Amino acid sequence: MVAVSKVPAVVRNPLAFLAARWTPSQATVRRAAFAALLMSVVIVVTGGAVRLTGSGLGCETWPKCSSDSLIATREMGLHGAIEFGNRMLTYVLSAAVGWAILAARSAKPWRHDLTRLGWAQFWAVMANGIVGGITVLTELNPYTVAGHFLAATALLTITAITWHRSREGNGAPRVLVGPRVRQLAWVMAVVAGLLIVAGTVVTGAGPHAGDSSEVPRMGVDWETVTRLHALLAWAVVLLTAALWLVLRVLDAPARPRRMTGALMLVLLAQGGIGYVQYLTELPEVLVGLHMLGSCLVWVGVVRVLLSLRELPDSSAAGAAPRADTAVTAAV
Repeated sequence: MVAVSKVPAVVRNPLAFLAARWTPSQATVRRAAFAALLMSVVIVVTGGAVRLTGSGLGCETWPKCSSDSLIATREMGLHGAIEFGNRMLTYVLSAAVGWAILAARSAKPWRHDLTRLGWAQFWAVMANGIVGGITVLTELNPYTVAGHFLAATALLTITAITWHRSREGNGAPRVLVGPRVRQLAWVMAVVAGLLIVAGTVVTGAGPHAGDSSEVPRMGVDWETVTRLHALLAWAVVLLTAALWLVLRVLDAPARPRRMTGALMLVLLAQGGIGYVQYLTELPEVLVGLHMLGSCLVWVGVVRVLLSLRELPDSSAAGAAPRADTAVTAAV
């Protein structure tokens, strides 16, 4: 038996081995985190393209593309190429997540929080791949398709948190607003979550089944669930507007006001696309843009929640709260 001490360090702990030889800049850590976030958005949008082009069963099985081929063949046509291309993007996503993990582990000082978030991304990618496989094996059952989108949204949440955290320090958190403002923000976030869930039901009951063959739809009235989706969207818009006004009245720090204002703009654009696609009988291009908008809305919601507190560098963690923090902390 080979003694553990004789095993090369790169084999025992490759991340520690690389971290000892590479010190990325903080800008590199942020770029790596953003790359993972960007790819998590891309994988959702390209997954939507698979669905909207009727290519959901372009590869008829999983993990292989067909019973006798690992990859798409010429006989599978365009649908096979589109579905297989989307599967290949999972490897690009995995590479981006790997870069984020390595950059966080190699940063000096070591960012333990970002490393943990990076590994959470890794497991989310693995879970999403399994759910995607189940979706194919169940021949695009609308409930597993909805679960696939929600699993992708969970990955999007983690990558958005990681990117935001990469732009902060690692000191003790300091709240910038009072408990009532935080409660309002969390109510907005919960309603936004319900909005996304309702959106998956609208899709599952709607005409875009994801394949040219007959695929069963969710057994709910599409018009009714669409109206519920619209009501939830208006609720999110009103709650976001209320949060922005409260932050303005209280003269809250600039970052939460800026994040809330940006979310409001994305919501208005998303709502406009939603109404246009409804009135024009769901053209594929607008549905795809609406899926992109859904990602941007959720990233915006996550960033609003995170902007209500700040994490300074640990060396400054004991510093006195800023004046604008003290003004809003009691409200």
